Amino acid sequence: MKHIRKIGIAVFSAALLVGGASQAQVKIALDSPQDMENSGSYVWAHTFSEYLNSHGMKAEEFQRGALGGDDELFDQVSQGVLEVSLSPLNIVGSIDKLIYGMRLPYFFKDMAEVDRALNEGGMLAKINEATTKDGVRVVSVNTVGQASGIFNTKKTVKSVADMAGLRMRALDESQIDLYKAWGATGTIVSWAEVPNALQTGVADGYLNPPFVPLLFGHTDFIKYFTDARISPALRITIISEDWYQGLSDEDRATVDAAIAAATAANREWLEGRTAILDKLREAGVEVVTLDQAARDEFRAASGPAYDSDLLTPEQLAEWEAAKGN
Repeated sequence: MKHIRKIGIAVFSAALLVGGASQAQVKIALDSPQDMENSGSYVWAHTFSEYLNSHGMKAEEFQRGALGGDDELFDQVSQGVLEVSLSPLNIVGSIDKLIYGMRLPYFFKDMAEVDRALNEGGMLAKINEATTKDGVRVVSVNTVGQASGIFNTKKTVKSVADMAGLRMRALDESQIDLYKAWGATGTIVSWAEVPNALQTGVADGYLNPPFVPLLFGHTDFIKYFTDARISPALRITIISEDWYQGLSDEDRATVDAAIAAATAANREWLEGRTAILDKLREAGVEVVTLDQAARDEFRAASGPAYDSDLLTPEQLAEWEAAKGN
């Protein structure tokens, strides 16, 4: 299978390299609709591409799915076929699990704390110590909206007890364990299959930031949202290490400046997302905001996420030290 996949990547590469002009093009694989108002990922990607284009490096955005799914994009980046991909955190977890610290429930207060851990605390550099050996560099952690909460199709959730009876869409086994700790169940569903899963009852809901059902058109069947503020809503930008190291000093400086501009635009975008809960209400979604006691209850019930084998005790301690609390 690996041999077949590499052949496919080679064919894909050859197709993209037909014609001299395309050889210098920076390809950017998007992970969301091209919506500057509602998608933090797209704010990052578009700012990055516009910066490159305005500074003499030709860049082109490719719509979500146009170049393949997340796993295929990861392979293309690692092989040097694709320069830039907007991707989920867990895509580099197959190389090293350190990145999973950013998925811990109720661990970070806000994006400022995430940024402090990544930059001043050195965690982004530590993540890249492992990933760059496999040809992938994580250049940015992007906020895609306000902190994640609980969406579902069935009922109001105001406490951990209200999670009973819900079957939630999960990213992976670790998220299934979290649902179990909350008294619910989980089932792994790819994002492409989520609408059908919610409409047929295969899944009753998901954890996501407030904008998601608005951006992806899920408000016809998602009717309840609990603003639980579980964890910052994050994606990552990965780039090809071979491509990056092969750039001239001038072009690499331009790419670094584009990354900085895109990350700044992404954080500025988050500050303007204050009306998103009202938009959910206008779309017919009931919104519940947990008080501190209820959030503390969810935090206490989330203990298994900290005791799982997702992170080693040493890695958890590194994250604790890096965020400065």
